[in-house]
Amino acid sequence: MVNVRARVPFKVGSKSDIPADLLSFNGLESGKEHIAVIFKEADKQAAAPLVRIHSECLTGDVFHSSRCDCGEQLDETIEKMGQQGGIILYLRQEGRGIGLYNKIDAYELQGQGMNTYEANNHLGFGDDLRDFTEAALMLKAVGIDEIRLITNNPKKVHDLENYGIKIVEVVGTQTHVKEGNESYLKTKASHGKHRFNFD
Repeated sequence: MVNVRARVPFKVGSKSDIPADLLSFNGLESGKEHIAVIFKEADKQAAAPLVRIHSECLTGDVFHSSRCDCGEQLDETIEKMGQQGGIILYLRQEGRGIGLYNKIDAYELQGQGMNTYEANNHLGFGDDLRDFTEAALMLKAVGIDEIRLITNNPKKVHDLENYGIKIVEVVGTQTHVKEGNESYLKTKASHGKHRFNFD
């Protein structure tokens, strides 16, 4: 299932030469180009490696939008894994699975007063269309079925365990509150049961 493995240097904090392997996969039913980023040969470690499943967020990951906390969570994870090792599964399922253009439509509705879930529902989508089946398959393809999962989202824990991945520890991220996203985060906490600390 692993297609290509290429080693590339990553910039982590002040260091610009942290090695990581990029893995592509074939045989994924969705046909999406998901990748794994493996720091410090985490797939060879005896202990359960740190893993983060990160769904693509162009606006947050690349353009650092103040609407969400995705980019900050990704940066925090890269920093942690650059030091400790670990695996990022970067899944191409923008906007909780509704796609980039629909996500932009949802942004317009949020500007009119809807929250993130209401906007998706108004467009005819469920609260969260992401599927983590292929994340589990990707882990198994590199010989991993026991992990320490970096997440605040109980859906990821539930879904991965249903797909046969043993989660020995859940590691939360920081709560990245900034101007423009506090309401969004509180909605994720109240509606999606994400675990945040607002103190």
